Amino acid sequence: MKSVLLFCVITFFSSYSFAEAEAILKFHSTVDETRYNALIEELRCPKCQNQNLADSNAGIAIDLRNQVYSMINQELSDKEIVDYMVARYGEFVLYKPANNAGTFLLWYGPLILLIIGLCAFVLVIRSNHKLQRKGNE
Repeated sequence: MKSVLLFCVITFFSSYSFAEAEAILKFHSTVDETRYNALIEELRCPKCQNQNLADSNAGIAIDLRNQVYSMINQELSDKEIVDYMVARYGEFVLYKPANNAGTFLLWYGPLILLIIGLCAFVLVIRSNHKLQRKGNE
């Protein structure tokens, strides 16, 4: 019983301190706060798979959230912040990678494979149909 009570107390205070740590961030305006929240949701944690900076509790995610906060306070644009993160951590930090030559296969590869598969399917069906015609003659 004591261990359950102790667990509840520790959980309460640890979640309270985490909420306090996040509340320390002071923004110049609500626009800056909105930009911050949008950026940390748009950028992926380099350590975690499929978690953005807002959802991750990894140490690097906390550092990157602080970096985004300081860059917003330095009045850098969203594009400058994203460009910095991409230059530092690569395209992996973007949930929506840029559409360029390096990511061509990422964007269009599935469509190309689907078209190739459909063409192969049509050719096989036609050749089978021709073989059936020759067999019936």
